[in-house]
Amino acid sequence: MPDYSLLEKLLFPPVHLDREKLAACVRGKTIAITGASSGIGERLAYLMGEYEVRLILIARREDKLRSMQKGIEGDPAMRAKVVVAAADLRNESEMNAVLSQLQQLPDGLDILVSNAGLSIRRPIEASLERYHDFTRTMAINYFAPVRLMLALIPVLRERKGQIINISTINTALIPLPYWAAYQASKQAFDTWLRSAAPELHAMGIATTSIYLPLVRTPMIEPTASYRDMPAMSADHVSQLIAKSIYSRRSRWSPWWLVFGQLASLTGRGVWERVMPGVLRKRRDKHGSS
Repeated sequence: MPDYSLLEKLLFPPVHLDREKLAACVRGKTIAITGASSGIGERLAYLMGEYEVRLILIARREDKLRSMQKGIEGDPAMRAKVVVAAADLRNESEMNAVLSQLQQLPDGLDILVSNAGLSIRRPIEASLERYHDFTRTMAINYFAPVRLMLALIPVLRERKGQIINISTINTALIPLPYWAAYQASKQAFDTWLRSAAPELHAMGIATTSIYLPLVRTPMIEPTASYRDMPAMSADHVSQLIAKSIYSRRSRWSPWWLVFGQLASLTGRGVWERVMPGVLRKRRDKHGSS
């Protein structure tokens, strides 16, 4: 169990990971992980490194990926073979190179974990000259995974594979101020995958969407207000993902999300009336940032 506070232990119960079942399920399979060089992707890579699998680690930082490869393959306790695919998935030529590599794997691809993402917290007033914030979040949070899926569906269909999408609880709640770029892009891919899921299932491809609350990773460090808020650990999330591989569960979300959804539904009118005043007072006190 991670070093959680009492509140975090209540919000994020432990995962019962059946390691024997996981080992039997993944033996000999190939698993690709995007965003593998830090946070959730990194912890998942080290967890799956304990099993007889081939890991395809995809991220921008080749030096970090090489270090992970060396750490996993050089550890006697680890059993995985690691392939590094360094790429910025927003870059057309680098994306093409990764797709070519994945499509030509000798044993095919069994599981794709779509984890790469970009988070931006910025008021609209501070975004007027920053249209690129919206294009770059859409590029990595929406267009990149769609491109990956479209190219890899034939490969996954052949292997009766699985797509695991690392999403956010925000897709099920009232959108929050300051997060327009991030929330819109995450919602876009979540909707795309839920729309495509019945067709994918008909092809024999399983889909899993994991709706996460705040997770303590390098991505949240720039937001000072998050430092003292309850958050899951990346190791905890990696166990959830590992369990979804053998359970092939279609959806995971925190037990308490249903209450947030109910509040979002019933309290929308109050939220929309009250929030502008709250933001106005905050701006008057602290400025527009």
